[in-house]
Amino acid sequence: MGYRRILLKLSGEALMGDGTHGIDPGVSGRLAAEIHAQHARGIQIGLVIGGGNLLRGAGLASDGMNRVTGDHMGMLATVINALAMQDALQQAGSDCRVMSALTMHQVCESYTARRAIEHLEAGRVVIFAAGTGNPFFTTDSAASLRAIEINADIMLKATKVDGVYSADPVTDPAATLFDFISYDEALEKKLGVMDATALVLCSEHDMPVRVFNIFEREQLAKIIAGEAVGTLVRRER
Repeated sequence: MGYRRILLKLSGEALMGDGTHGIDPGVSGRLAAEIHAQHARGIQIGLVIGGGNLLRGAGLASDGMNRVTGDHMGMLATVINALAMQDALQQAGSDCRVMSALTMHQVCESYTARRAIEHLEAGRVVIFAAGTGNPFFTTDSAASLRAIEINADIMLKATKVDGVYSADPVTDPAATLFDFISYDEALEKKLGVMDATALVLCSEHDMPVRVFNIFEREQLAKIIAGEAVGTLVRRER
């Protein structure tokens, strides 16, 4: 196995299944089973989940709500998703902790990098909730930051497409899939790998990112086994 510790970034939409919002227990259970299978092999796993299946702070702001208020609501949505995944992972057999960037001791621990690493080394999956704890930062930025802080070997960004394309594959049938792209090229071409702040963070700290389709079963296992799934984003080869 090439990886000892990974940071997996899931979008909130990954939990919806075929629905338009909310959490599908069948989907969270399937994802938890795949994560547990790798955790049981000794891989240390950190997890960041978005909140877009419940609400988006930026969307609320565009409809007239104060942006800071909207973003705080979005952070709380990620805590809800984190608790749902914690339950699914524990049912699958993995010991798990939720750590929040916002203080809420009744439902989860407060985040510190040192304590998170202690949990990982003790054999627990750690779910990082509430983004960075600051408005105006996405959960992509939070995932990049947490990957760097826990010294992960790689950040795995789970999406609904097979990787990074030259254009939107939904609207452009001629779009081509990259098997590799550098940080600089992804930023220059604005390919939507993740937001620019997150990508710059990864670039500055040489944190490789692999983008893959989470809706394809067993993709996580293939990546950890060393297969070239999706798109690898890192410095020039």
